[in-house]
Amino acid sequence: MAIEVLNETADDIDIERVVSLGKHLFQTLHIHPESEVAVVFVDNDAMSFLHKEWMGLEGPTDVMSFPMDELRPGTYEAPAEGLLGDIVISPAVAAKHATQGGHTVADEIALLVTHGLLHLLGFDHHDEGEKQSMFATQDQLLEQFLGYTPPRLTDTGK
Repeated sequence: MAIEVLNETADDIDIERVVSLGKHLFQTLHIHPESEVAVVFVDNDAMSFLHKEWMGLEGPTDVMSFPMDELRPGTYEAPAEGLLGDIVISPAVAAKHATQGGHTVADEIALLVTHGLLHLLGFDHHDEGEKQSMFATQDQLLEQFLGYTPPRLTDTGK
């Protein structure tokens, strides 16, 4: 599986856990093992720049997704194959949200990776129906991986 994790911050990121989660998501969502995704951890200055450049919004956000081949979840018989794209995460914002939510930063990062990957597969939360579908899928994937009820996003305005 081509899951590349880059930490461009001074924060301590459990890269093995992120890769393990990525493998779980690939298998569960029927993504071909040769498909590629990059998870990049950046500081708040870099995230603020991306947030302004791509969304027109000021300040850092927790996660942004940049799809490449606009893949959709596959099936067992026909797994999705191609370049998924990039998931960019701010560990500083993740830490703030973990504190607000009363859970660990590692669980917040797992939540953000899952959320970001679902966006790469075309899931969104622009309206209530889309939001319910995406968040139900997100919760199910995370509960399978974590083995317990997953944390909730504290900021879903993206």
